[in-house]
Amino acid sequence: MTTRTDLPPAGTDARRSWLRGNSELGVCALLLALGVLVLTDALTMDVDITQRGPVGPRTVPVVVGVALLVVAALLAVDVLRGGRGRAETGEDVDLSEPADWRTVLLLAGIFLGTAVLIDPLGFPVAGALLFWGAAYALGSRRTDRDPLIAAVLSLVTYAVFNNLLGVPLPGGPLMGVL
Repeated sequence: MTTRTDLPPAGTDARRSWLRGNSELGVCALLLALGVLVLTDALTMDVDITQRGPVGPRTVPVVVGVALLVVAALLAVDVLRGGRGRAETGEDVDLSEPADWRTVLLLAGIFLGTAVLIDPLGFPVAGALLFWGAAYALGSRRTDRDPLIAAVLSLVTYAVFNNLLGVPLPGGPLMGVL
């Protein structure tokens, strides 16, 4: 009688070990859920038949949803056959070091702060705070030039999106000035 070595034994520790060794299946589950969500959204979309062209607004979401499902299935088959992702070799990251949670939390706080401040302050001010805060969180301590660079970058981004691309961004108190 032969036994399969790719399946975990009945014990809880062995099951955890198998799941840890096949952790890429979590990515498969995420891709599968995302594909189902995109397809559900696309197929339940209200489409006015007179407004669509030869392709229609459902085409791209359906193609993306199907592609997500196909990639999830192919990745699951590869993982179950023993395929493994290789450790990061192209970056200068020491994988034995712990994560820098201070930087991660600072960046998350800056993004959340920008989301809260963008309506009352407008994009130019909130964007400048975002760029300056991100530079600070990532290690820049040049208080003489960082705010200036952040302000210029924010104003240029606002002008490009608002004026050139036609994407309206909230101007806030600077709406009359810009």
